[in-house]
Amino acid sequence: MSLITDSDAVAAFCARQKGAEFVTIDTEFMRERTYWPILCVVQVAGPGEAIAIDALAEDIDLKPLLALMSEPNTLKVFHAARQDLEIFFQLSGEVPHPIFDTQVAAMVCGFGDAVSYETLVKRLAGASLDKASRFTDWAHRPLTERQINYALADVVHLRTVYDRLQGDLVDPAIYRSDPHQAWRRFRIRGRADGKFLGVLRALAAWREQAAQQRDLPRGRIMRDEAVLEIASHAPKTIEALARTRSLGKGVAEGKLGKEILAAIADGLADPDPPPAVPAKAEAPPGIGPLIELLRVLLKQRCEDFQVAQKLVASADDLEAIAADDNAPVRALSGWRRDVFGNDALALKHGRLALTAGNNKIELVPLPERRDEAKRARASG
Repeated sequence: MSLITDSDAVAAFCARQKGAEFVTIDTEFMRERTYWPILCVVQVAGPGEAIAIDALAEDIDLKPLLALMSEPNTLKVFHAARQDLEIFFQLSGEVPHPIFDTQVAAMVCGFGDAVSYETLVKRLAGASLDKASRFTDWAHRPLTERQINYALADVVHLRTVYDRLQGDLVDPAIYRSDPHQAWRRFRIRGRADGKFLGVLRALAAWREQAAQQRDLPRGRIMRDEAVLEIASHAPKTIEALARTRSLGKGVAEGKLGKEILAAIADGLADPDPPPAVPAKAEAPPGIGPLIELLRVLLKQRCEDFQVAQKLVASADDLEAIAADDNAPVRALSGWRRDVFGNDALALKHGRLALTAGNNKIELVPLPERRDEAKRARASG
């Protein structure tokens, strides 16, 4: 076992990593009852050693670790880094840099969307992980030997996984929680005018701030469906607010009710609300089968190029391409057009056919444009 519980040992380990090309990092935390994650253990592996730091140990000083996380000459390697980076951002105000996310790199390398760490370890490191400790109580002390070994295995095998993958991921903006941008998390269906969006932005900002101040999950303050319902009706009185089905009369008549009404008033008075969102245009009739053909083509081309479908085109992209040759989607530009976009347009206009052969879908170029053939037959 390599569990560190004192500040001097943390500082000594981090000093030994000076000049290391890379270190691998993972964290264990609890978040079920709080808005902010409670860091319990940090696992770090350098080229020759791996340690687990007890982040809940009395008077533990993590400053040397945070300095290592910002060391510009040492690459920090994570898997599915989003939550780990959030933790380090909350501790220091900075995102560790430079970083390498093996989940993102694996997507580009053809492992599919959101590939699990267990899958990468099995396929790239030839090892298996003990999953039994994954959902244990990491805040309970003392930690067991099995917990520590589980934690260390994550960063030890991550060194091998990193050796097989290459890539970069760093975007500090993703990890900054700006309450005034929280409304963008909501999926808005149908047309949305400026009044609705102004109230939605104010409500979402209020909920974000309330959750942060109370250190509670957003949903414990108010569920998403309640935010959208209130933004839609914009009630101005406690009585009207209490009629919100997804809120509850008790909440409306309590302290939160007054705060919600104040947020609604701010949203209604917003002189510069977000621009209205037009209703999504209905797809042309009969386009559904074409979209399905494009979906098959996308899957095959992504398998051919060993790249994740998610990186090339979304379901909305396929619908847009089926309706418009010049749709403003990323699948019709850059390398994505070379991988998929050109073939998608060729399939749409009858210059390409799909057939089955050799246990896979095969692309068959057609020498004659289908629409030209139709016109020739009509004129003949």
